[in-house]
Amino acid sequence: MNTPSAARFAVVGEALVDVVATGDGQTRELPGGSPANVAVGLARLGNAATLLTQIGTDARGDLLRHHLAANGVTIHQAATAELPTSSAHTHVDPDGQPHYRFDVQWQVDAVSTPDDVTHAHFGSLGAFLEPGATAVRTWLGRAGVLASFDPNCRPALMGPPHVARHRVEELVAAAGIVKASDQDLAWLYPDTSIEDVAARWLAAGPALVVVTQGADGAFATTASATIRTDAPRVRVADSVGAGDAFMAALLDGLHRYHILEHQALAHAVPQTLHAVLTRSAAAAAITCTRPGADPPTLAELDPFLHDAARWIPSAVDRSP
Repeated sequence: MNTPSAARFAVVGEALVDVVATGDGQTRELPGGSPANVAVGLARLGNAATLLTQIGTDARGDLLRHHLAANGVTIHQAATAELPTSSAHTHVDPDGQPHYRFDVQWQVDAVSTPDDVTHAHFGSLGAFLEPGATAVRTWLGRAGVLASFDPNCRPALMGPPHVARHRVEELVAAAGIVKASDQDLAWLYPDTSIEDVAARWLAAGPALVVVTQGADGAFATTASATIRTDAPRVRVADSVGAGDAFMAALLDGLHRYHILEHQALAHAVPQTLHAVLTRSAAAAAITCTRPGADPPTLAELDPFLHDAARWIPSAVDRSP
């Protein structure tokens, strides 16, 4: 894999503080928000990342600004002072799965794209909560670059599945790359297999659709192939931010293989996509080994990826 010049990513969506319940009945406050996590993950892998978001001027906002700056993420847009910084109250169950209760403000009136951006990423609450969601959709129509979308479904804030499904499908059709979890798809399409949903989404316009499956790995589908990878074996602390780490590594890997472009993705060699998918699964696994949304750096990811003891053989399935 060649090492190209760093990409310039624009990520749009919420930054918030995760208020996490600990086992002793206390709480701790950690930086979070799916788009913010993706921006941090991209920056830690050596890319220029700008986060178009909303952050208040309160103490939680200070926590987020310090975290983003310390990780090399540029904030392009912020909230007015009277709006509080968003938060998510997070409870992690005994299996390491997070459950959320949200207090989110998304009052962005307009979104402008920074100069020299090579890729745009959007999703999560910022793509669904009004009035900011309308600004995101308007921005998407004029961003002028390939965009990736992760619905990162939060049923408590997205309404019933049939309502959310309509909006998700509009955004899928506008994106070149779509990533979702099997849990997202089970909620949106309870009577349809995840493979059938991925095929349906691919037919709507994206060049690449990726579905993560937790401990069962992930698969990706394009017009020419379906590719699967396993998840490496790790001791899980929790899965907070794992999907965001996967998303960041996916975009970084596609860029490093020079296929972060619609036509290149549609006709990418299966072995190349398999390598990118496996690298993304490794990034997610590393994040699962430590509490909170803490994606890996490049110096952490590459040695982990080449630790053969963590992996079992994976298949590359070529379409006829």
